[in-house]
Amino acid sequence: MKKLTTICLALAFSSCSYHATTNQQTAPQELVVAAAANLTDAFGEIGPRFTSKTGIRVVFSFGATAELAKQIENGAPFDVFAAADTEHVDSLDRAGLLTPGTRALYARGRLVLWLPAGSTLKIDRIEDLTAKQFDRIAIAKPDVAPYGQAAVESLKQLGIWTQIEPRVIYAQNVSQARQYAATGNAEVAFIPLALVKSGDGTFIELKESLHRPINQALAVIQSSAHQDAARQFVSFVLSPEGQQLLITKGYSKPGS
Repeated sequence: MKKLTTICLALAFSSCSYHATTNQQTAPQELVVAAAANLTDAFGEIGPRFTSKTGIRVVFSFGATAELAKQIENGAPFDVFAAADTEHVDSLDRAGLLTPGTRALYARGRLVLWLPAGSTLKIDRIEDLTAKQFDRIAIAKPDVAPYGQAAVESLKQLGIWTQIEPRVIYAQNVSQARQYAATGNAEVAFIPLALVKSGDGTFIELKESLHRPINQALAVIQSSAHQDAARQFVSFVLSPEGQQLLITKGYSKPGS
């Protein structure tokens, strides 16, 4: 009887150990994606869709592209980097910080001048910003945010930058620029079309000829411990489903 009890206990322990191991192996992985602030709404939908298909949870760290790139250079524990340009991704790639062969273009951004809902101001063209009623104009810092850089390039091309510059309020990223206008701390803001919600204010899209194309690239981080899962996320963003979602959010296809 004692011997039989011992065998039963051993089998029970073995069964518990098996289930614990199985649960550990099947537990969803978690990816940390460093993403440019313009992707806040788009990736807010892409993340859950990706998780429903793969069981891999995604946590996003949104911010200005240059600041995220600096964090990656300093060893931040990100798995994927989705930038608002190609330059910062290419720079990290040259430094050997990205997984070879994972760099890809995934979207082309569209820049707009946005007036929040409830604004009594009217604007028909970008040049109207020189009017005195536009006392505060929000732009993401051009040295860290590609959309901010595109806004400055556009205003210079239009020949009104010197008039506009004294009234510019610089934001850390495009989400903050939008918030400045939404909360009345600025009359208007230069933001991505992707951050304009349906029925929320009015906007004028800037001609792409006024600035360099806002091609956006992404890649897997070389130091990521979840290479396969990170590659799956990149593949999903580049898939027809991911691309269609980005288009519905206000992006163009990269290179188009």
